Amino acid sequence: MRQTQFAVIAILVIGLGVGACAKKNPPVARPLPPPPNVGNTGGNPPPPPPTPVPDTTPIPPEPTITEDPLAAGDLDIINKNSPFQPVFFGVDSFEVDSTAQQALTANAGILKKYPTWVITLEGHCDERGSAEYNLALGQRRAENVARALRAGGVKEDRLEAVSYGKEKPKAEGHDEKSWAENRRSDMVYR
Repeated sequence: MRQTQFAVIAILVIGLGVGACAKKNPPVARPLPPPPNVGNTGGNPPPPPPTPVPDTTPIPPEPTITEDPLAAGDLDIINKNSPFQPVFFGVDSFEVDSTAQQALTANAGILKKYPTWVITLEGHCDERGSAEYNLALGQRRAENVARALRAGGVKEDRLEAVSYGKEKPKAEGHDEKSWAENRRSDMVYR
């Protein structure tokens, strides 16, 4: 009998252990019925849900994209798209005439807009005359342009005058039109 009781207890323990280890399906969530309208017996609909509070955090402004390629300060871009007008001179002259003065006024305005720019003023000549004569004439042209820019409010330490004489012609022809284009002073950002 004792063995029978022991066998019955062993079967019950094993049965309970197997039953406890069996997989059970999780309970299914069922929606709750809506709460009764407490105190709302007149058949009016329930009040609307609360309105969300708007976010009052300021939105930072969009970063501005500069449209001015000269503001970047890239030497090659500035000189390739030079905003400066050349100053032209008469034959054997280094005098700044009224047309040249207009160009220099515009150039001085650009230099005031970009106060960190340092400029080389290049004096050029046409092919006629000796190399020595044209170097001296080109230097006088560049120095007169520098003088006019200083009179227009540009500081002297931002300007350097240099002469190339007839060594860097802009126009390669051997006629008055080409010579007139080569009698000039250019402004180069450095």
